[in-house]
Amino acid sequence: MRDYQRQFLSLALARHALRFGEFTLKSGRVSPYFFNAGLFSDGDSIAALGSCYAAALAQSGLQFDLLFGPAYKGIPLVTATAIAFAEEHQRNVPWAFNRKEPKDHGESGHVVGSPLRGRVVIVDDVISAGTAIRESIELILQAGAEPVAVALALDREERGQAERSAVQEIEALYRLRCITILTLSELIAALEARAAAGPEAASGTVGAADGPPGATGAPGAPGAAPATVPTADQLAAMRGYRLKYGVTTT
Repeated sequence: MRDYQRQFLSLALARHALRFGEFTLKSGRVSPYFFNAGLFSDGDSIAALGSCYAAALAQSGLQFDLLFGPAYKGIPLVTATAIAFAEEHQRNVPWAFNRKEPKDHGESGHVVGSPLRGRVVIVDDVISAGTAIRESIELILQAGAEPVAVALALDREERGQAERSAVQEIEALYRLRCITILTLSELIAALEARAAAGPEAASGTVGAADGPPGATGAPGAPGAAPATVPTADQLAAMRGYRLKYGVTTT
């Protein structure tokens, strides 16, 4: 595991952006973990997250000209990533984002920021249905630019209704490269390593929040959040979930 991946995992656990328990997803599946990038909601955490995105992109060796953030979650992500490139990689990368609705006065149109041109990387948190990514791709193509990759915080490696995951569908349909800070397989391996390191590294702590928005059924005492570090049973549930719903990766 690379330094930026370890940093991301520690950050996600500390900010309760990654939680463990039982969470009912929109698909109806009951997931043993839940990731919510919206909880990177202070200056320190969003700066650290941007650093992780920039490091993952730099490590990939991908050549690109512009970063694009789909509204709404992608806007702070693309901003933080561009700042990290400037401060840590000495590269001044143009960036842009889209409006949900076009503006017909002042700075009109769908796109805010640098004009869409050249090779474009879309920066988002995860791909679920892939709707925001598809809309971003169409917007980039309409501007005459070339979408070349999607940068994600976490790849759930989970198939949808068919045999492929949403990430694999995007890769196959648009011939894009998906660059992730962490995959579910890497996450499970890292958590297992923490558990093997001893009780102090693997012990769970309880946060103050009641659970992530959009998910139900967080276990534990009334008003308590799921543990920030999984128990042995929760780790086993993650492995079982990956086995049941996971896709084959190369």
